[in-house]
Amino acid sequence: MTGRAAEHLERGSVGLDSGVSVAGSSAAASQRLPMLESLRRIVQEVNNAPDLERALTIIVQRVKQAVGADVCSVYLNDFDNRRHVLHATDGLRAKAVGRVRLELGRGLIGLVSERAEPINLDDAVSHPRYQRITDTGEEHYHGFLGAPIIQNRKVLGVLVLRQREKRHFGDDEVTFVVTLASQLAGAITFARTNGELARLQDDGIPQRFLPGLPASPGIGIGTAVVVYPPADLNAVPDRRAENLDNEAKDFLGAVEHVAEDLDRFAVRTQAHLSAEDMALFDAWRLMLESDTLIDGTLSRIRAGNWAPGALRETIAEHAKVFDDMDDAYLRERASDVRDLGRCILTHLQKLTAAPIQYVPNTILVGDELSAMQIADVPREMLAGIVSTTGSGSSHVGILARGMGVPAAMAVADLPVGRVEGRELVVDGYRGRVYVAPGPTVRAEYQRLAEDDAALTSELQALRHLPAETTDGYLVPLYLNTGLVSEARPLGIEESAGVGLYRTELPFIVRDTFPGEAAQMSNYRQVLELFAPRPVTIRTLDIGGDKPLPYFPMHEANPFLGWRGIRITLDQPEIFLTQVRAILRASIGLDNLQILLPMISTVGEVDEALLLIHRAHDELLEEGYQVRLPPIGVMIEVPAAVYQCEALARRVDFLSVGTNDLTQYLLAVDRNNAHVAKLYDEFHPAVLRALLQILAGARVHGREVSVCGEMAGDPLATFLLLGMGVHSLSMGAGSLLRVKRVIRSISRARAREVLKVALQCEDAASVRRLLLDALEAVGLGGLVRPGK
Repeated sequence: MTGRAAEHLERGSVGLDSGVSVAGSSAAASQRLPMLESLRRIVQEVNNAPDLERALTIIVQRVKQAVGADVCSVYLNDFDNRRHVLHATDGLRAKAVGRVRLELGRGLIGLVSERAEPINLDDAVSHPRYQRITDTGEEHYHGFLGAPIIQNRKVLGVLVLRQREKRHFGDDEVTFVVTLASQLAGAITFARTNGELARLQDDGIPQRFLPGLPASPGIGIGTAVVVYPPADLNAVPDRRAENLDNEAKDFLGAVEHVAEDLDRFAVRTQAHLSAEDMALFDAWRLMLESDTLIDGTLSRIRAGNWAPGALRETIAEHAKVFDDMDDAYLRERASDVRDLGRCILTHLQKLTAAPIQYVPNTILVGDELSAMQIADVPREMLAGIVSTTGSGSSHVGILARGMGVPAAMAVADLPVGRVEGRELVVDGYRGRVYVAPGPTVRAEYQRLAEDDAALTSELQALRHLPAETTDGYLVPLYLNTGLVSEARPLGIEESAGVGLYRTELPFIVRDTFPGEAAQMSNYRQVLELFAPRPVTIRTLDIGGDKPLPYFPMHEANPFLGWRGIRITLDQPEIFLTQVRAILRASIGLDNLQILLPMISTVGEVDEALLLIHRAHDELLEEGYQVRLPPIGVMIEVPAAVYQCEALARRVDFLSVGTNDLTQYLLAVDRNNAHVAKLYDEFHPAVLRALLQILAGARVHGREVSVCGEMAGDPLATFLLLGMGVHSLSMGAGSLLRVKRVIRSISRARAREVLKVALQCEDAASVRRLLLDALEAVGLGGLVRPGK
């Protein structure tokens, strides 16, 4: 249940001390403190209520008493059957609960729900929307106060006060009731997910769920096992070190213990993970051994702080670098940094946690799960993963996909402390979690799980087959990756190469810019791993949204600021060093392509090409036998869309970053919860921008690749094929699903779907069209279960 009301109370912002008198009261000022105290007690009781029924009972009884009303009732909206249902009352007939159902939108209850704001009437009987409900034993109550119960901008129901005589409720009383209505919203949201609402109605309603983000596809049914962080960095105080050498020794010893833990977990999971997914442990080790972590903590110890305090400061500083980044993949690395910090702290504090008792079909649940917590569960016992934070870009999400375990992340409304031992259903396709599912829901998801197992088996059979349409059109599928170790082939036959190799992370985990030799070694590894298949390496793409620890950038609007190619052209020594390293790494392999990020003018391309040719000439003069590779540009800002023909004349290929392009076209920060729902790659403006890019590239015979999240969405495959996109680059978990769609349709069919999509006026219509198209070829199960 939500604690928002309690938070308001702590801030003193509930409004009960506003000085407004309460109508019908002769001593309003003297009643404010008792009312405030009543609010505190009610909030506490509702938070502690074991179930929705008890929470509703507390609300109607306590509110009626506190306000001095004759009746207090709660009606909840049943949207499926289009009605308002009486769920609790104090003052009307008890047997009316669950039986009184008003047509949705009718009466004063419907009016409050429609307006989504309180309605306060001193004579409700005279209102044109007044509707007497005889089944409740209701008399002609004149005074009426109705407050909407709202969660995430949706009206869930109405909290109603009634008075026999005429009464206009005072402002303090309205604020009091509205505050409690908001408190009740959280209780209702939770109850709707675990079947309590269905039990409160004699005919039941479709069971609700807790929403989150899909992180790993599949259906998991099992028992919740809740795990908690091994140690709390935030609880560590600063303390003067008594012996600096001992503190440093303890810290380095703890780091070594964590390295041993990583090795142990890697051995334990290697039978269930591909080489690429096993590389996650290498990525952790890279962070663990980074200069930033080791030297930063030792420096703070030398300054006098004890090891735990020094570690806390270092982890906080390093995690903030990632937290401030716009790139979803890089931003999730903040969780990895904090996880490592907690693991090190556990060994520093010599904490010994009681062994966790995993059960068959364990659904692992936590507020901020780590990859090592997942690796601790025997694979044969792990049925699903649920985290209240994170996303599909987190290492937890990546690991879950690699292990084939359904996962839902950012399930923010999940009351972690109340689900231990309860049965959960995890819908990894849609990021949904059902708590204590009813028999019907459980049976349906059991069937879906069986269908999903059959689909997984079918997809695995595609690993060695080409991504070719039914009419013979081949669509190369490339891999997006960001670490050398993550680029290890997952069964390299599944991808045609690397379509986007992000170079930022090796820069971020260091204390200084890496030199040419270090960079060359890094790039050589990934080029060798995929040779002779092409690898497209993107030059450094940093900015205020993803700064380097040693190259800070603080800007009011980093999305429109100094970033990408703008920085590297302003700092040509950085760009030249990287390009030289990239070119040297390709000697003898000849599978390199270079990609320039964040291009907004042709002048930037011209300048970058001059520097690349300069680096190439220097290497030739130094005796290196290096070929000049194909060079492309990222199309990810609207300015580049309108100049794509001029850009295509200058380079060898174009690559569309649909994530940023969508964000800029729609003026939506997808990381801002207030507007994130407006972010949709199926928006008609995005589709028309893609068509314009392809038209511009076609003038000069240039190929176009899509490397944003859109490329890995099976729904988008119809559109991208219909447009004539030449290749797609995506995360490893999407390769087989997209390949399945490609092998099931013809280009002619894709063009037909595209033609209809271009007539749609909103993203929702496009999405419905694509779902229908996917289901028409029997592939709805690729994006949602059982379809």
